[in-house]
Order: sequence, then C-alpha cells, then structure tokens
Amino acid sequence: MSSEAFAIRVTDVTKRYMMYARPEDRLKQSVVPRLERLIGRPPTKFYKDFDALHGVSFEVGRGETVGIIGRNGSGKSTLLQVICGTLTPTSGTVEVRGRIAALLELGAGFNPEFSGRENVYMNAAILGLSREETDSRFEAITKFADIGDFLEHPVKTYSSGMFVRLAFAVAINVDPDILVVDEALSVGDEAFQRKCFARIEQIKDRGATILFVSHGAQTIVQLCDRAILMDGGEKLLDGPPKPVVSQYQRLVNANAPDQATIRAELKAIVFEFNETESLTAGTLQVEAKQEAVSARHLTLLPASFNPDLKSESVVEYEKNGACIFEMAIFDRHRNPVNLLVHTEEYEMTYKVRFDRNVEFVGFGMMIRTATGIDVMGQGSHWLGRGASAKAGQTIEVRFPFSCQLLPGTYFINAGVSEHYNISYELLHRILDGIMFKVLPCDFPRPIVGLFNAVGGRIAVDDVLIELVGGD
Repeated sequence: MSSEAFAIRVTDVTKRYMMYARPEDRLKQSVVPRLERLIGRPPTKFYKDFDALHGVSFEVGRGETVGIIGRNGSGKSTLLQVICGTLTPTSGTVEVRGRIAALLELGAGFNPEFSGRENVYMNAAILGLSREETDSRFEAITKFADIGDFLEHPVKTYSSGMFVRLAFAVAINVDPDILVVDEALSVGDEAFQRKCFARIEQIKDRGATILFVSHGAQTIVQLCDRAILMDGGEKLLDGPPKPVVSQYQRLVNANAPDQATIRAELKAIVFEFNETESLTAGTLQVEAKQEAVSARHLTLLPASFNPDLKSESVVEYEKNGACIFEMAIFDRHRNPVNLLVHTEEYEMTYKVRFDRNVEFVGFGMMIRTATGIDVMGQGSHWLGRGASAKAGQTIEVRFPFSCQLLPGTYFINAGVSEHYNISYELLHRILDGIMFKVLPCDFPRPIVGLFNAVGGRIAVDDVLIELVGGD
C-alpha cells in the first residue's frame, strides 16, 4: 500500500497491563523496588505482565471496510480504543488520517445532569464538530434519536434505550472520514437497529473507511472487503472475509487442546494482495489472491462434525408410548455432521422405539433459529403418509433436505404422534435436540433473510420411514 493510500496504519502495537493479585501490591510496587535499587538489590515485581495486544500490525486503505473478528478477550476492543486514541499503546505506533467517529462505549462523556440537548453539543464537540457544524446537524440528530420531548430533560431521567439512541445518533451524524464500530449495532429496538445499519451503509457508499468489530460471521462476510482474525491479543489472519471467518469458526469450535495447534497453523498462512487505485472513485480497490505457506492451502471448511457443538437448551416432553433417540444429521456419504455447507444435500434422522401399538403414526421435524423462529420442516402426516407400529418396534425416520439456509446457528426439533380422524395425540417430542451451524460462503449478490433459495428448494423432501428393529 502506498504511503498516501492508507487511512489507518497500525505498526507493531503492544498494549501491556500490570496485573496485581491484591490491592496492597500496588502500593508495594510503588515503594519497594525504589528502596531495593538504593541498596543495590534487584527490584522485586509485585505484578504480572498481561499483553492485551502483542505486536499487531496492519493497514486499512481509504474507502475500505475491514471487519475484525475473534473470541471474547482476543483484544478487539482494546485495539479499537488504541486506534481511536482513548488508550495509549505501550509500544508501537498508530497513524490515522481523517476525522474519526467511534461507536465504542456509547454515551462516554455524557453528563447525567445535563439535558439531552446540552449533551448533544458537548458530545459533538468531543467528536470534533464546531458549534456551527452541530447547529446544522442538530435536526438530523434529534430526528434519528427520536426521543421526543425528553431531549430537554436531564439524561439521568432516560431509560437505557433512550440513552444509547441519543448517543448513537450523535456519533453516526458526524459524517466521518473513518467510522469505527465496536459491536454497537445491537442498541435499541428492531426498527432502530435497521435505521442504524442503513445509516452505516450510507457512510460506506460515501467512500468513508469503516473498521468494524462483530461476532456476526455473516455480517463480516457481507459487509466487509477484508477481515482480520484476532486471538490472544495477536493478529492471526488478514485476508478475504469468507476464508477468515471460516477459520475463526474452526478455531472457536475446536477442542481446547487443539486450539494452540490451530493458532500456529493460522499464523503461518499469508495472503498476497494486489493493490490498485481506482481513477474514478479514488478509493483503494483490493484484489485478494490466496497464497499458502509450506504447501498449505487455505480453503473453505467442508462439512464436518464437532463433538463440542451440543445443544444446551434441549427440552424433552414426557414419553407417551414412544421414545425418540439418536437424532443426527448425515451428509450424502452417511457421515455425521453438524457444521454444514450452503447448498449441500443432507439428511436429518432419528429413531423411534414404540412401547405400544399405534395405528397411524406421524413423524415430524422442524428447524428453527437461535432466537426460536421456525424456519422449515416436514411431517409424514402432512403428506398423508402414516405408518403403523407395534410395541417393541424401532423405526428410523429420515428427512432429506438441501441446505439453503444462510450462515448461522440453528436447532432441530423432532416429534412423533398418533393421528386420528380429526385429532392427534403426542407420543414424544424433543425441542432443540440438535444444534448445527451453516458455514459462511460467498453469494453472487447480497442476500438477506434466512434463505438463499435461488436455484434450490428450502423445504425438506419426502420423509423416509424404515423399520430398523423389533418385530
């Protein structure tokens, strides 16, 4: 990257904290080492060094949207605070070119005794706006916050939602050259969140540089030009969003003993960037070409099974003549999986053991999101295809489906029931019996919602019923 092309340059930044076991150790550290030096003894350390950041270096070009992803405690927020100047690095340098607006701790600097109006002017001044600039944007700020007459009341009387709405409205209307966002898009209700995302899209279209921290893998893939994977205060990977997010999910889903090995593998992977400058937009265009070290190629993860990916929200109904067990998802080669690939074919299966005779049995399944929204499902009774079962029999039920779900986390319910002419009786049901994830992927165009149903079905195929045991 040329010296004039970058908006943010971070060079070998380390942020070190002194961790004290007891409060009195702080006093000892300020006195005892000095006395020991006076008498010629080596000074004692009453603290342990903790590197929240260690040797982090990268550049963000003008007009780029760069996502930072990583586990909790990986140093993401510390890095953003160093870039924004609210923290001073222990070593290394940070260069920022242009006006920067940070959505870090919303409302930092607000005085609870002042009114909303007074805090708008004070916070805008902190963000670098003059009185005249704030006057010209005041109407837009108040319209965006939409808190009505409370604008004239002290901030201490606000609800937490009103407080963050006003703080967000001020920060987002600065029209920055650089926007830094640290998981601040979950504020307010659903309508306000949509308005926040729309405003960020406007800032992006205007050519501003955006540095974006999120745990949402799909948000990183769809919004960002590049992604940086942080872990343990170090930068592990810097490259195109899709493979970086895939490797993040590989790391976060790995067993603890395997994580050190994966970290070492990721640090050995590099990307070669071919940089050109657009003559029309004047923004940095980045073409990423993947190059692996030691003959290792970074590819999208195939469908696989992670034994640690287990549902912690299983709810099992009372058994009433039947018992569901061995719920699982299989790929086309009959391998068990819970990390799925978009558009691939799979089969959800479970077995049912019957304790009594049932004349007309119905089997069903439902996939739902982590927030409980039912997404897609199927049932043999919906198709008019029931089965009879005898006491002691075990029946395996299979639901083939094409995975048209967008990347994310999902759960599967399973149920078995006895059906009559106009009613039914539930024999057994398991909610959230299987937890699975759909891995990130590229789409030919932006996709919103839960599905990318282009060129594929979103419902499961006809249920397959097979006797596997009993009489």
